[in-house]
Amino acid sequence: MNQKVESQKGFIAFVERVGKRIPDPIIIFIWFFVGALLLTALMGGISFETFGAGGEPTQWQIKNMLAAENVVWLFDNAILANWLGFGGGVLGVILIVMLGVGIAEHSGLFGAVLKKTSRALPEKLLPLLLVFIGIMSSIATDAGYLVLIPLAGLLYAGLGKNPLIGMAAAFAGVSAGFSANLIPATPIDVIIGMNAKVFAEAQGIPFVNAKGEELTPATMNYYFILVSTFVLAAVGSWVTLKVVGPRLAQKEFVIPDELKITDFDVTPAERRGLRAAGVGLVLALVALWGLAIGPMADYTTAEGQTVKPFINNVILMITFVFVVVGVSFGVASGKFRSMMDVVTAMVKQMDTMGYILVLTFFCYNFLGLLSYSGLGAYITYLGASSLIAMGLQSYPILLLVGFVLVTGLINLFVGGLTSKWMLLGPIFIPMLYMVNSEMTPDLVAAAFRVADSATNIITPMMSYAGIILAFMRKYNPQLTFGEMIAMMVPYSLAFMVVWVALLVGFFAFGIPLGF
Repeated sequence: MNQKVESQKGFIAFVERVGKRIPDPIIIFIWFFVGALLLTALMGGISFETFGAGGEPTQWQIKNMLAAENVVWLFDNAILANWLGFGGGVLGVILIVMLGVGIAEHSGLFGAVLKKTSRALPEKLLPLLLVFIGIMSSIATDAGYLVLIPLAGLLYAGLGKNPLIGMAAAFAGVSAGFSANLIPATPIDVIIGMNAKVFAEAQGIPFVNAKGEELTPATMNYYFILVSTFVLAAVGSWVTLKVVGPRLAQKEFVIPDELKITDFDVTPAERRGLRAAGVGLVLALVALWGLAIGPMADYTTAEGQTVKPFINNVILMITFVFVVVGVSFGVASGKFRSMMDVVTAMVKQMDTMGYILVLTFFCYNFLGLLSYSGLGAYITYLGASSLIAMGLQSYPILLLVGFVLVTGLINLFVGGLTSKWMLLGPIFIPMLYMVNSEMTPDLVAAAFRVADSATNIITPMMSYAGIILAFMRKYNPQLTFGEMIAMMVPYSLAFMVVWVALLVGFFAFGIPLGF
């Protein structure tokens, strides 16, 4: 098929055309802010009533944000309260986590780990382990896409099989399994969890699980994503062996002369680094254990309240591990020769956070406007009332599945986990809880993670889609974008169905999503 012809028709082309017309999320939030400001001027003075967790009524009245005193409030709170201090400093927490991950990433640790583990994979378990390592690589951001996927192609080429089989399996793990992991308090956990707390508390929704227990933002979905890691690895392996593999095995492919498996060998310097990183990991875990049973141990106040300092600071604890392991690898491998090299690694990571800073400025000011004016509560009230009028309050599983499908559809057109969560979270977390109190913030956040990840591999809006296509074209120069998407559809459908079923199972049997 001619690529030019393909770009003019078909569902994939439709998604691509629509996606290109959707403005950047920053621009969307700017217009949202302006629109909300004008709406409050038109709707100022409207009163309505909602009900709290215990059934107690709460009276609301929409404020006209163009009134003089409210304009002053907008300017007084734009920088500190509505941005840097929003939600108790959510932005600062995100930046701290990224500093730790940045040290580990720029030291070369993640790339070395991927090369070391991937080269040692047994042939019979190759699909399973490629998907599993792909899922785990989400902590390493670029490394999963830029190291594991091309390496997976080389591994299959070395076996005389179509390299696209391995690349498809790795791509499914890296992108469609993006939200799963065995490591707690990853940057994804922090971004989703901390903001979920803000979204809930902004409208008086208790930040608790189904049992009424206080949630820890960074680990509220940990049990679910831990189980998901193994389940998705098995599902991805099955799809590779039974569906995608047999189809691609019948396709022709070429092996470029310049590609060599030795390009992905672990260097002597990386081997030294990995040994040092292992020692650093042990020392870091021992230090955390000492803190957990020592100064950061749980204690009970005079009022009988249990305080958990270690769990409350688990984000900093995980960041500490990344720093120790990353520095250990960097020093031993020769990547870090002075403290300034470590500082440079952190600065490079902050360079990538520029977009997040701009996005959160406009997003958090928009959310602050919604919360202060009462407009956000009114939107939630209207949405919840509509769902209740449809009788959906008696069908929590239907609400859950419906939210997953809506989010998955939106993900086809709007890329970026953070921006979508900022768009959907403030509305759906309070709205679904008001419809049915079983729709707790941790459950809604888990549903979002399922939908956002499972459809990543079938949208042209995914930032690495073009890069993956270029990698695959080394073995099949005629491969079109539509053919690559079609190759990944079985993974997306299988992940979505099984992952939703797993989430429904957790919900139906009252299994905690995290701690």
